[in-house]
Amino acid sequence: MTDLNDLARRVGVLEDTEAIKRLKYRYWRYLDLKQWDELATLFAAEASVNYGTGKYEFHGVEAIIRFFRESLGHTTGAVTIHQGHHPEIDFTSPTTATGTWALYNYMYNVQQNRGIRIGAYYHDSYVKQGVWKFQSIGYTHIFHEEWRRDDIPSLRLVAG
Repeated sequence: MTDLNDLARRVGVLEDTEAIKRLKYRYWRYLDLKQWDELATLFAAEASVNYGTGKYEFHGVEAIIRFFRESLGHTTGAVTIHQGHHPEIDFTSPTTATGTWALYNYMYNVQQNRGIRIGAYYHDSYVKQGVWKFQSIGYTHIFHEEWRRDDIPSLRLVAG
């Protein structure tokens, strides 16, 4: 028979796992909808990001959000959709965890005449500061492909 303390611990792990999943889902939604102020609340103050194996590396919430605003903001013309799958979350202490996620990302930019598809695996770390936040985020590409949108004669944008 399971004692109540063990049951409470196991339920706590399930609740924390779900909270981390929701954190990651909000990250992608805020990124795609360009909700920078909301996105900033998801990071610990000393957080870091490293996308593309060091090509885009930033430390601290201000630098991270500045990077997103400048590279993906409305004025850049970038439109993105991030889809994350297959979370593997491991707790390293009651207030720290790591996670691995599969990513599929599609971006188009009419102003730059560019399309991009990315397949990657994220490797994140999280810290619980009342609520779960990102301590670090990074990914390693499986593939990254780009093309000129005008190289596809039948391509047209019908929504957006």
